[in-house]
Amino acid sequence: MLRWRQLLLISQGMNRFALKLFEHSISLRRARPEVLQVNTGKLCNLTCVHCHVNAGPNRKEIMTRETVDRIIDWLAKTDIPTVDITGGAPEMIPDFRYFLERVKALQPSRHIIDRCNLTILLEPGYGDLAEFLAKRKVEIVASMPCYSAENVDAQRGEGVFEGSIQALQLLNSLGYGSDPELPLHLVYNPVGTFLPPAQEQLEADFKRELAAHFGIVFNKLYTITNLPIGRFASYLRHNNKLKEYMQLLINNFNQATIDGLMCRNTISVGWRGEVYDCDFNQQLNMQWENGKRLFLWDVDPDQIDNREIMTGEHCFGCTAGAGSSCGGAIV
Repeated sequence: MLRWRQLLLISQGMNRFALKLFEHSISLRRARPEVLQVNTGKLCNLTCVHCHVNAGPNRKEIMTRETVDRIIDWLAKTDIPTVDITGGAPEMIPDFRYFLERVKALQPSRHIIDRCNLTILLEPGYGDLAEFLAKRKVEIVASMPCYSAENVDAQRGEGVFEGSIQALQLLNSLGYGSDPELPLHLVYNPVGTFLPPAQEQLEADFKRELAAHFGIVFNKLYTITNLPIGRFASYLRHNNKLKEYMQLLINNFNQATIDGLMCRNTISVGWRGEVYDCDFNQQLNMQWENGKRLFLWDVDPDQIDNREIMTGEHCFGCTAGAGSSCGGAIV
């Protein structure tokens, strides 16, 4: 009977991830929102191989001040405690500092996360940015795929490792990584078609190597699985590895990760203000709808709980092995 139902659901267009949830009698729905994650656009000073956003220096899609203001007006009606700002390089939009100042003006205790590629802190015109972030107690989550130059430069571009080290040393000089009010976390993405290793052990390795060779300290390491979308999907297709990588994710599905998925407590907002369940869905244009496509200001913040989450086969990336979220491994 189950096999017959599976075949029926497949014929109706159900993706393999939704089918997996069905097999385990799981209904994936939203809990109370705790994080508003805002993707300010695709502009970035880097062009990383693993980037699911396809960000780069020539992208024109960036958030306007009008959209920033509408997001702030909506946020003012909620008690969502954390605003998580990402991109691209979010610091490159003209209204980045304005955005942070307006969030803090709403509620000084509201927590802000800046997902930073580190090298932007060294670019001309951004020399005081690290100090600006420190003064406003902004948490920094920084991409750092390895503690060796060879692996970092292979994934993110020539010279990026050296720049990242300089940026981390600058942040350390301001108290990041040592002052409890200035958390500094690093993000590891695999540099190939495999799952991240155990987060706890890898964090110990990163801390040992970065401290020994560069005197760098940080708080936590987050391991995040590369999802087969965007530039990484193009890399997989070019190397005829997409099917193999998808099968790896499917074979390592872990039901224990479901409760900790970031789509359950995070609202993802695009650079035009449109709403999604997560940043990955955003890049696949899986936008919230209710008879029409929804923007954040169309959404009643009190009516979000228990909304069904939109899924696709890329969701196997967040549920493989120890799981993957914006806060690293789930289990």
